[in-house]
This record gives sequence, structure tokens and C-alpha cells, in this order.
Amino acid sequence: MTRQDYIFTSESVSEGHPDKVCDRISDTVLDAFLAEEPEARVACETFATTNRVVIGGEVGLSDPQKLSDYLGRVEEIARGCIKDIGYAQKEFHHAKCEITNLLHQQSAHIAQGVVGGGGKD
Repeated sequence: MTRQDYIFTSESVSEGHPDKVCDRISDTVLDAFLAEEPEARVACETFATTNRVVIGGEVGLSDPQKLSDYLGRVEEIARGCIKDIGYAQKEFHHAKCEITNLLHQQSAHIAQGVVGGGGKD
């Protein structure tokens, strides 16, 4: 295949774009878990639309009992990110948007593949 056989495209969005907001929230959630447990395994995705944020994925911790404590802070983390970016509009406000947290314990199959990967984790 030569360069003439395909078209290359890319997208660049500016600060404040929903994609950037979502990336910021996901990265901050990841950082929060890693600050508490450097070996945490976190797969976090964020979706934003009009006055709503949905955060989902899986988290693996050395002590799964701690997960509920960490998950309780995810909404606060998301609101802090949105506020720091500067959203305080009728359609998207850091204090009023609905945040749904769907993060949960990492599945046993994924944990087995990551932890039991023969040092490839």
C-alpha cells in the first residue's frame, strides 16, 4: 500500500470541548486511584452531554474492600474538574450536572489476564 492508497485524517479540539472535558475527568480519576494505590489497574472512560456526565469502567485494587471508599470520591473529582475548566452554564454546570458513576470492580477474567500475564502487565 502506498501513501496514495489511503486518506489520513485527524481531529484536534480545543480546551472546553466535551472530548477534552471527558479526558480530563478520566485522567484525574486515574491519578486519584494511583495516588492511593500505585499498582491499581484502572480502565476509566467518560462521556459528557447536556448537563450529564457518565463515568464507567473497571478498577482492580489489591484490597477490593477499599473500592467503595474510592468510588465515593469519583463524583467530587468530576465536579472539581468541570469547575476548574470553568463550566458554570445553564446547559452544563459543575454543581448541577447529573453525574453517573458506573465504575466497578475489575472482572476476574481481565484481572487474570493483567495480573497473571507472566510479567507482561
